Amino acid sequence: MPKIDTLIIIPAHNEAALVGNTVRDILDATHLPVVVVDDASTDDTTTRARKAGAQVIPLAAQLGAWGATQTGLRYALKNGYRNVVTIDADGQHDAQSINHLLATIRSEDADLVIGSCTRRGSAARKTAWSLLRILSGLTMRDLTSGFRAYSHKGISLLASRAATSLDYQDIGVLCLMNNAGMKIIETDVCMYPRADGKSRIFHSWLAVSQYMLYSAILAVSHMKHTKKR
Repeated sequence: MPKIDTLIIIPAHNEAALVGNTVRDILDATHLPVVVVDDASTDDTTTRARKAGAQVIPLAAQLGAWGATQTGLRYALKNGYRNVVTIDADGQHDAQSINHLLATIRSEDADLVIGSCTRRGSAARKTAWSLLRILSGLTMRDLTSGFRAYSHKGISLLASRAATSLDYQDIGVLCLMNNAGMKIIETDVCMYPRADGKSRIFHSWLAVSQYMLYSAILAVSHMKHTKKR
């Protein structure tokens, strides 16, 4: 029997209400191993993820969504996985689209495939996308989708110390991979409204402003770095 070369990673913080269903949907759709990185949740996220069939990596301190994701990427690299798909715990991403992302990354020989769904964008999200494209020079339509497939080369870069200081997995990751000359493409996928809770970033204009300030610094740094090259 050939070794499974793909891992599904779910970063999760206090997602007990939804993570079990998300894990079961993924297992039904793909039969691939699922790792939930529990970002120091204070609810039953770990218990429900395990009952649903996932392996869980519990973090002792909260690292944020990117820190949890990078933990999963480092686990994948250490255990010899060639591809990784990151997917949110909240049920927004369609598990049936995972196979499409994986087929695309292989057929296009890409390092990153973004599951793109621009129609989900609120006014705040679309404003952020537009400004970040101007500042960074990136051309992707959906800059903030966490539904992504990575190649082994992409995993290796993002598991490295160069990516440790990032606070978000969207613009920082894209700038880092773009500067490294990696191939990034988008493919359209279906996304659903979050069934419970709220977005970590796009729930208020204040949160968006804080996110934009951090991301703008990254984007400008990226432009300067590119110019020097």
